[in-house]
Amino acid sequence: MWWSRENLLFLVLASFMIADALVAEFVGTKIFSLERTLGIDPVAITILGYTFSLDFTAGVLYWPVVFIFTDLLNEYYGRRAVRFVSFLAAALIGYAYLVIVSAMQLAPASFWVVRETDQGPINMELAFQVIFGQSAWIIVGSITAFLVAQLVDALTFWWIKRWTGERLLWLRATGSTFVSQLVDSYIVLGIAFGLGAGWEWERVLAVGTLNYLYKAVAAIAVTPVIYLVHWLIELYLGAERASALKAAALR
Repeated sequence: MWWSRENLLFLVLASFMIADALVAEFVGTKIFSLERTLGIDPVAITILGYTFSLDFTAGVLYWPVVFIFTDLLNEYYGRRAVRFVSFLAAALIGYAYLVIVSAMQLAPASFWVVRETDQGPINMELAFQVIFGQSAWIIVGSITAFLVAQLVDALTFWWIKRWTGERLLWLRATGSTFVSQLVDSYIVLGIAFGLGAGWEWERVLAVGTLNYLYKAVAAIAVTPVIYLVHWLIELYLGAERASALKAAALR
């Protein structure tokens, strides 16, 4: 039955993974300063001759949550389930982009265009166009990187679990993320900015390296959360159901 605990768990994990991927995609237009957010002095990191501060897109805060749900789906439902949910998420991101592009073509109501705020008047139409008007290169790069990274993550997680069995959850969770995000960090920048914006490839590699280092640290930081959610799922399913699901996931 569709309302069995196994099916409901799959629905919840898949829904949160897709929702988080969508949110991360569209809040990614905001660039934030990690130093200013944490209230620390700016740092200067030099990679391949380029010097950077810790400025990231807001989307990188939410991708670690995608890692968590990807690993949990892999743990209990296997790499085929991860592939299905990943392709569905990519299709929905593409669909959402088309919806937003169509909304951008609508003529704004005259009373909506300008809004008075404490900081002065804001052109709402211009703000909408700028915030949501991501280039097609960014969307193509992001979807491509997401799909490739998810498939690599699923396969790496499966290989490690086949090798270690039920032991070392931290290894298959962080190990699969380390490998998949190495791919993701360079594909998205290579397509979106190397091909799309004409960046020098040295700059693409430098920014990709900085982003990868952040994602690697984030993967380590969320490991306790994976253990916590894993424990809660075991309580929800019960030992017998959980063991059966995990055994089936390895086939």
